[in-house]
Amino acid sequence: MREAVFLRQNEERWQQYERTPARNPDELAARFVALTDDLAYAQTFYPQSPTTAYLNTLAGKLHQRLYANKREGTQRFGHFWVVELPLLVARHHRTLAVAAVIFLVFCLVGALSAAYDDSFVRVVMGDGYVDRTIANIRKGDPMAVYKGEDETVMFLGITANNVKVALFTYALGSTAGLGTIYMLFANGVMLGAFQYFFYQYHVLQASVLTIWIHGTLEISAIVLAGGAGLVMARGLLFPGTYSRSEAFRAAARDGLKLAIGLVPVFVVAGFLEGFVTRHTEMPVLASLSIIGLSAVFIIWYFVVYPIRLTRRLRESSPDNNARRAELVEFGNSPA
Repeated sequence: MREAVFLRQNEERWQQYERTPARNPDELAARFVALTDDLAYAQTFYPQSPTTAYLNTLAGKLHQRLYANKREGTQRFGHFWVVELPLLVARHHRTLAVAAVIFLVFCLVGALSAAYDDSFVRVVMGDGYVDRTIANIRKGDPMAVYKGEDETVMFLGITANNVKVALFTYALGSTAGLGTIYMLFANGVMLGAFQYFFYQYHVLQASVLTIWIHGTLEISAIVLAGGAGLVMARGLLFPGTYSRSEAFRAAARDGLKLAIGLVPVFVVAGFLEGFVTRHTEMPVLASLSIIGLSAVFIIWYFVVYPIRLTRRLRESSPDNNARRAELVEFGNSPA
């Protein structure tokens, strides 16, 4: 599209953004989403144009309005979880999906390695853990390992460790993603070998009903942390129309927000592992309910809700027409 046509189609709407205040926060957010779309398009096709400079200034003004009247207390906190983080997740859905696929491949590698090499599980899990678990299986309580420590100590220790691992996995995105992929490899292979080990001893069902009480949230969050690291790596490797340093800083900021957003998930997962998983005698229905609710939350909050929120904001934006098909991917908009 020629710049003159682009300007003619959208100039009136941009001027309306300047002249007319938004009626509510949702409309303001919708305007900001639409404007960053326009800015991304202009930066791609008219990088040195006055139109691009004008849109960049206007986007800055809308961003200031978006946050100017928000108190830094519960409103800002709530806005982050209800709007900011889901929109960020939507922008990087493809990268997060790549992390999930990589992790699943590594899980399969771990399971196959354990199937073809009896010593592989010991290499991954350690002799002490394997021997103790085999002894528990023979006693008829294969998941007894979760009962051996005080609930509170276990909860705090596991939560702190998982948050540390997640932030480390994200930070390794600065190695062009190689470190992040290694962390996905290490955790994926471990999980695959771990689950095959229980399958080999005919207690896979018991392990699934126990481990995934906390594992549904914990493993999902680790994968998402890997996705946050790949987001940072993507900004470093594929800067697009921005300078590499600008793209890296923006991607690192996005990845950090994603990683921080996982902290509550790790807290709940740690609570479940410390206080609930140890009750291996609980009814199957109770285990399935916890696992199912955890899975529904992950799918809804990190997949369904971000898509719906983005669509709702775009559809509520004035002059929403077919030109959006010509716009560059929303993930290329400035963070």
